[in-house]
Amino acid sequence: MSWRDNLIKIEPYVAGEQPNKTDFIKLNANENPYPPAPSVIKAIEKFKGGSLKKYPDADAKPLAAAIAEREGLKRENVFVGNGSDDVLALCFRAFFNSDKPVIYPDITYSFYPVWCDMLRIPYETIPVDEDFGINAADYKRENGGVVIANPNAPTSIGRGLDFIREILDANPDSVVIVDEAYVDFGGTSAIPLLAEYENLVVTQTFSKSRSMAGMRIGCAFANTELISALYAAKDSYNSYPLDSVAIEAGVASIEDEEYFRATLEKVIATRDRLTAELRGMGFTLPDSCTNFVFAEHPKYSAKDICEFLKTRDIYVRYFKKQRIDNRLRITVGTDEEIDALISALKDYIK
Repeated sequence: MSWRDNLIKIEPYVAGEQPNKTDFIKLNANENPYPPAPSVIKAIEKFKGGSLKKYPDADAKPLAAAIAEREGLKRENVFVGNGSDDVLALCFRAFFNSDKPVIYPDITYSFYPVWCDMLRIPYETIPVDEDFGINAADYKRENGGVVIANPNAPTSIGRGLDFIREILDANPDSVVIVDEAYVDFGGTSAIPLLAEYENLVVTQTFSKSRSMAGMRIGCAFANTELISALYAAKDSYNSYPLDSVAIEAGVASIEDEEYFRATLEKVIATRDRLTAELRGMGFTLPDSCTNFVFAEHPKYSAKDICEFLKTRDIYVRYFKKQRIDNRLRITVGTDEEIDALISALKDYIK
């Protein structure tokens, strides 16, 4: 037996293409086109570098407390980690230890099967309907846990609390995770349901609506028992997940609600304009509750459109996957970036 036989055999998550250039329009990673709040930048500039000789607060308590206060919760109901990917991976490790399969949609965030394979968690995917909708009735079955991205990615579709409540009511013996990475752009948060359902976990991120993808901050909301399990999983391999700079910058972001709201309004306005322009060119796409759109043209190949846009130094996301291989996920950029995209698409269609 070779040592190669002991290497991990797993299909990893694949991020959007990162071209080796600086002068291009990047609309393939769902990043916010605007900078973080000025208070965040000021907090980073004022940070005392000498303090880095000491470990950060192990549980990021200042940031957890600020998040809890904003949401009307106790600090004990909040967990903070290195982006929602880290938080979700810990959730999978802490909550999904049954021999029954975890269930989630077949078209959703493609990191879910990666974590299941990595952690050897059995799972089953449940097909979304022809309009990419998730049917809550399909989740009324035996399982070892449920994961629902709401709004869903890459479909951009968001559902209301009645939908989440139906899934929770059908699964009182399983932990139900609601991944709300994009909720601020038009979704409905399940955080108000925490008081009713002790098996609910809600995850969010600072990467999208708070323009802090480069800082890596994510959080989870749940009852104290579930949060304690998350900390137990975290402390089993990394006692200090969030660095001191990120903690201070995160607090500054939470405290600047006015800038947060203003940025959201700009992204949503540009998204709505982009949606109207795409439909005017013959594209079909759902109404988006996210900072991206999920578009298809009945006459043109999504792959060909994607390759053409690259010739204009515009990068969007193409998925070579069944059921969605003729759709493009297009991140909402600045108005100037979207103007360039629209112009390029009109040239292609001509």
